[in-house]
Amino acid sequence: MCAIEAGKRGRRVLVLEHANKVGNKILISGGGRCNFTNLYATPDSYQSQNKSFCVSALTRYAPREFVALVEKRHIAYHEKKLGQLFCDGSANEIVRMLMDEAEAAKVTIRLRCNVTSIRRADGFLIETDLGFVAADSLAIATGGLSIPQMGATGFAYAVARQFGLNVVATRPGLVPLTSSGQALEFCRRLAGVSIPCTANCKGASFTENLLLTHKGVSGPAILQVSSFWQEGEHVQIDLLPGFDLLTHLKERQAARPKANLQTILSALLPRRFVEAMCETSLPNLDMAQVSIKDISAVAHALKDWTIHPNGTEGYRKAEVTLGGVDTNDLSSKTMGGVGIPGLFFIGEAVDVTGPLGGYNFQWAWASGYCAGQYA
Repeated sequence: MCAIEAGKRGRRVLVLEHANKVGNKILISGGGRCNFTNLYATPDSYQSQNKSFCVSALTRYAPREFVALVEKRHIAYHEKKLGQLFCDGSANEIVRMLMDEAEAAKVTIRLRCNVTSIRRADGFLIETDLGFVAADSLAIATGGLSIPQMGATGFAYAVARQFGLNVVATRPGLVPLTSSGQALEFCRRLAGVSIPCTANCKGASFTENLLLTHKGVSGPAILQVSSFWQEGEHVQIDLLPGFDLLTHLKERQAARPKANLQTILSALLPRRFVEAMCETSLPNLDMAQVSIKDISAVAHALKDWTIHPNGTEGYRKAEVTLGGVDTNDLSSKTMGGVGIPGLFFIGEAVDVTGPLGGYNFQWAWASGYCAGQYA
């Protein structure tokens, strides 16, 4: 996006790409169909130490702008849920669209090109394993630390520090949470079980599915709250959101006193999960034998199930990196480094992180678009 916009201004643009092809993260996103934006991607959707930083870029390049580009190319797409837009076909269509736009803007792309050093020299002198490049402007769009097996590194942070910019401490975001001890044994026993829920952490709340795994908990609801969770904190889960379980159990007790609690709950939640809960923390009794106090405790246990993660699965499984180049050291208008003419940072490298569902692509498009107007 940055290269395209700079090229449209008549700038001579070279993209240095260390991978053997462009758009690797685009190609794997959305199960290969690319969740390319979210209709509800507004500035208040994003996390950052400076919440107002992203307002300028996301206002100037809103989701409708990228959708218009997709529609111009006649790429079929659909809304899956919650404003998430996916290609009907393949993520290759998005990569091809961007490549064609870059070609039209006369952008040159150099693959398998590793940068070994950068220094100021009447602009910037970039040393690569394919030779030297001199440039008036330099935009760093190398992402964060997430998914290192795809080549992700801390390159952007090293460059920022080299030029005196601060870097907000980084950690994995949109990542599965891990458990230990008895909690881990519980999760392993139920690995593969998925449950619609509302997950809460530090005031952030997401209603999607939870997935139990051999390492702990995952699924969209958990990935979302993981960006707010920090070591030592807990996550509260409502396993029956919008459902008055206490009243339901009282009614079932009156209507079916001989039915086992496990049977009643299995009509609402996955049987394997209910069986495990009844063996570990819920009374395994007939309804007639369950006291009112116990009914309240059961409702509380399932409507306010508290888990205590011991960590995350790390950058290897994280969809994004939280933190990054400090937005206080960047211009929100240009994405340029304050006091460093010609140096720009965009996308995931910056301390701006969106939730799951196309938000982080939208930030990439918007920040790239804005930097491209000035680079």
